[in-house]
Amino acid sequence: MSSASPKPPVSVLGLGNMGSALAAALLKAGHPTTVWNRTAAKTGPLTAQGATPAETPLAAVTAAPLVIACLTLNDHVYDVFEPLAEELRGKTLVNTTNGTPAQARELAAWAAKHDIAYVDAGIMAIPPMIATPGAYILYSGDEKAFEEHRETLAALADTKWVGQDAGLAALWDLSLLTGMYGMIVGVTQAFALTGRAGVPPKEFAPLLADWVTAMTNGLVPGTAAALESGQHLTDVSSLLVNQAAFPNLLATFAEAGVSDELFAGVQPLLDRAVEQGHGADGLSRLAELLKQD
Repeated sequence: MSSASPKPPVSVLGLGNMGSALAAALLKAGHPTTVWNRTAAKTGPLTAQGATPAETPLAAVTAAPLVIACLTLNDHVYDVFEPLAEELRGKTLVNTTNGTPAQARELAAWAAKHDIAYVDAGIMAIPPMIATPGAYILYSGDEKAFEEHRETLAALADTKWVGQDAGLAALWDLSLLTGMYGMIVGVTQAFALTGRAGVPPKEFAPLLADWVTAMTNGLVPGTAAALESGQHLTDVSSLLVNQAAFPNLLATFAEAGVSDELFAGVQPLLDRAVEQGHGADGLSRLAELLKQD
């Protein structure tokens, strides 16, 4: 019986918590993995797992046809890889470094000039979630290169292709994070308000968790449907009703001695929506107003 085909080699540059998790997942999946980090000591735990340490970025880049960057900033991606453009020619660079859509497109344009296949990636997971069922990674850019290496990338997390515009993975990533931060803002403000009144956090937490979950379950698909159809009229919670009620939140924050800085911009937006004649619409209309700014 013939042995299974060997797994293709991969190089990972940048071994912070996330980069280390990516490299460990590749090793566990059987991929020969070369690792490099500016602080060489960080290669130690992965070397113990079977990784090959590279003394320089050049050594890492030349070790595999698939190169994964997981650095702190996109400026660091340029610093590391720009001097290696010739060595990267014909290879695939998957950039998991957090950045903006514009930065991803700039990197894709640079890569194209040097015949480097560029794939941008947005990791929707924390390091302990890598290679577990709940994790997924968004990809955009060079679709041919992505498909060529998709099986390898699947060792990291579920793969979700979002388009050939290299900036789309970052756009989806940051949009999902926007929703997360909005939730965090509401949760932290609620705990600050109840905390001022001496309500034990553990007592309040179950009600808050249930409420946020129930509201989100209806809000997200409902908003999507309204935006798709352009029909924002509602008999549930109109912008006019919210405009009238929102000052009570701000007044309560002030009375309790809780900062309103996380919520101060909501009232002007509600006022503008009503002034423009959208008082009978639901909150989904706010997404359209925000796009006008």
